[in-house]
Amino acid sequence: MSEVAITLEGWYALHDFRSMDWAAWRLASDKERSQALDELQSFLTEWNSVDENKQGSTAVYSIVGQKADFVFMHLRETLEELNEIETAFNKTLFAEFTQPAHSYVSVVELSNYVNSPGSDPLQNPEIVARLKPSLPKARHICFYPMNKRRSGNDNWYMLSMDDRRTMMRSHGMIGRKYAGKVKQIITGSVGFDDWEWGVTLFADDALQFKKLVYEMRFDEVSARFGDFGDFFVGNLLDSEKFVSMLKL
Repeated sequence: MSEVAITLEGWYALHDFRSMDWAAWRLASDKERSQALDELQSFLTEWNSVDENKQGSTAVYSIVGQKADFVFMHLRETLEELNEIETAFNKTLFAEFTQPAHSYVSVVELSNYVNSPGSDPLQNPEIVARLKPSLPKARHICFYPMNKRRSGNDNWYMLSMDDRRTMMRSHGMIGRKYAGKVKQIITGSVGFDDWEWGVTLFADDALQFKKLVYEMRFDEVSARFGDFGDFFVGNLLDSEKFVSMLKL
């Protein structure tokens, strides 16, 4: 049996993708739409407060294309808190005008492929900040799930720890080239969802998503061992932009 990678976990993550029922929204009365928008604004304000108090973090983005209309990405200390957020939102009038499009459950993860041997990573403020991050308010978001392949000679889990560590170090060097351009948050989902990891990227220039993912495709970790799910890409939604998107 190959040596198991030890992981560090931080905040739990929920990507909650929603589609608007535009027909129902258009047929609603002005009073109903006003009440629904008030409820939405109340939630956005509450989530901002959680962020400011460093008890979690939330990012809200519109989604380009037909997979969804918007996404709430929540980070919280426990799965119970994520469940409470989801349930509370579902009870609102605004939620009645939405339809679940997709969701992803995971937890912020760092592996020992990049940790320094013999050190306690939880004593490192930079590591703790990566485990419990404040989600950036960049102009654009990109989310996709991924697996490490388990097929014949291309079985990631049968490689030695040294081989995996070497390849992950090389893989990480590509990501470092995009420091300051792309913020990346890796969340582990083994046992939580259908894929093994979720990757969430934030950038002010959406073209950097394409450049980063494309360059990484040529690295052995992705080219030989990576399988990818659907990609979701979108634009930042603050309170004002959300209201503007919902105007008829």
